[in-house]
Parts: sequence; structure tokens; C-alpha cells
Amino acid sequence: MSVQINAKMVGDLRASTGAGLMDCKKALVESEGDVDKAVEILRKKGVATAAKKSGRDASDGLIDTYIHLGGKVGVLVEVSCESDFVAKTDDFKQLVRDIAMHIAAANPACVSRENIDPALIEAERKVAASQAEGKPEHAIEKIVEGKINKYLSESCLLEQAFVKNPDQTVQEVMTAMIAKMGENMVIKRFARFQVGA
Repeated sequence: MSVQINAKMVGDLRASTGAGLMDCKKALVESEGDVDKAVEILRKKGVATAAKKSGRDASDGLIDTYIHLGGKVGVLVEVSCESDFVAKTDDFKQLVRDIAMHIAAANPACVSRENIDPALIEAERKVAASQAEGKPEHAIEKIVEGKINKYLSESCLLEQAFVKNPDQTVQEVMTAMIAKMGENMVIKRFARFQVGA
């Protein structure tokens, strides 16, 4: 027995995911009307689409600021995309603003693992090793690596839980926008300023 896919189901899925109408319809047909499965299908397709676009040059984009209430914290962020057309869309502008707001709230150390200062990792490694003293040697190494991975996931912007939706990482938010807009997007750099810090 096949489930009848109607326009309301497709429209609701599109509203909740931002995916195209035809993609939503195909996902609902493939999932036999199961909305949760359809969302998962669209998410996987979005990740695959974003992966294909990741090698493309993102030489346009925006620089935006976010000043937290009271002027105590400020952020300057550069997010690149492939075209001026996408850079001027409300969706892209909102993404850049949301990223800047996230940086103000979450205070990441860097954009990704590749950008982190090796001295920070070494300092964390020493702290983790001292906390694991007295454990068996083979266990210490696993404990230290686990703590380093946790530190990196909390310190790297792309791995942090997104402040506006903690169920997604910043990378997942970027991937969804890449899939939606059809262009590669990259958080190039940011600076966060805090009074007294």
C-alpha cells in the first residue's frame, strides 16, 4: 500500500527544511510519507551536495559585525560564497549575522581544527595527562586523546553546537545553507572583542 503524497505534506517539509519542492517530494515518496525519514534523506542529500561544492572557489561574500547588548562584546566575521548574487540574498546575510552572534555567545578559539594554535593543544594535553595520573599507561593515552577531542569540539567554531539550534553544529548549519543556495560557502576568519579581556 503506497501513501498518497499531497501538496501540503511537500509544502510543510519544504518549510521545515528549506529544501526545494521537487527534492521534498522525492524524499517523501522514497520514505513512503514518513516525514522524519524524509528529513534524514534530505539531510544526507544536502551533505553530499555540499561535499561536491566544497572544492569550488568562494571568492565573494560578506563581512559583518555583531555587537552584543551594552557594547561589551563585539564580533567581526568574514563568510565567503561563490557569487555576488548569493552574497546579496537575505538568507546569506542572515547566515552571516547568525554566525557572528554565535561567535559572540560561544567564544570559539578558531574556525576549524586546522586553524588551532598547536600551543593550545599542547597545553590541554599537559592538563589532561596530569588529571589522568595514576591510571594505567595505556588508559592515560586514551583519556588524553578523548579530552583533546572534547576540547577541540568545544573550541572550534564549525564543531560547536549552534546557539540558535543546539541540535545542529555550525558546520551542519553551513552545509544546509550550501545545499539550499547551491554554492560553496566558507567561514574565512573572525575576530571577537570583549571589554576587559
